[in-house]
Amino acid sequence: MSDTATLTIDELAREAGMTVRNVRAHQSRGLLPPAEIRVRTGYYNDEHVKRLKTVQELQAEGFNLKAIERLVAASNGSNDALFEFRRALLTSFSDEEPELATTGELEERLGGPFDPKTQKRAEKLGLIRHLGGDRYEVPSPTLVAAGEELVSLGIPVAHALAVAEQINRHSRAIAHAFVKLFVEDVIDSDAERTTEEWSRLADALERLSPLATDAVRAGFQQTMSEAVESQLEKMLGK
Repeated sequence: MSDTATLTIDELAREAGMTVRNVRAHQSRGLLPPAEIRVRTGYYNDEHVKRLKTVQELQAEGFNLKAIERLVAASNGSNDALFEFRRALLTSFSDEEPELATTGELEERLGGPFDPKTQKRAEKLGLIRHLGGDRYEVPSPTLVAAGEELVSLGIPVAHALAVAEQINRHSRAIAHAFVKLFVEDVIDSDAERTTEEWSRLADALERLSPLATDAVRAGFQQTMSEAVESQLEKMLGK
């Protein structure tokens, strides 16, 4: 398809894999650039198809339409800039591939069988996600593997989940602190959201990820050493 507007709204809907009604709804929200009107008929091109697919992908990744509206408006109509920032936003802090597991496999690894309360607790923490039937997604295999190691040391899964809750709580606070740094000190609220500005923000996000990870790891190692030393002194009666 060339950049020349040759698609009717029905053809556009077919190319994007959605209904004409949804196309019109997105257009009314300002998520789709205006059609080229010729003899009272609107025509669309490849950029319209790309924009609709961008919206679909953002929805699939959990963005609601109001958030997508803000992203599209801030991108000044640039699909490339929007794609790049979205990619950085969604991938900078996640490099794990989720795994699939059955109830039996999880119970074998984590010392089951589990009661409904334990299962619900694990789901609330995001450690597992029920896919229906006997299938679960494990978003972070690293966290579940850590739980498996704790259980192998004789630690009840309920106690391991209690630690996971504390990790979740404190990690959230740390994440909010880094987000605050990014929003207050990296994002220029007065800057025009050009392609170059979106690229700068995407690059900053990618650089922030290893910095945050290294800082948290170093801080934890230092604190853990102090905690172990303090406990050892108590055990030795010092």
